[in-house]
Amino acid sequence: MSHQVLKLREVSSVTKLSSSTIYRLIKSGDFPRPIKLATHASGWLAAEIDRWLEDRQKVVHVSRAVE
Repeated sequence: MSHQVLKLREVSSVTKLSSSTIYRLIKSGDFPRPIKLATHASGWLAAEIDRWLEDRQKVVHVSRAVE
């Protein structure tokens, strides 16, 4: 099984969120936590970021349907 790992710059590029916003959302429990790769390296599984984006899309669709 292959897992693609994204670094912060890539996550920021994919989500269009700043690094400070990403870390704020992690702290509040609203964004996937990075995985530890080495002592001074971490990253996010691309599948988790994709899932988060899909969930955000569902939230937008539901909120628009309610309006």
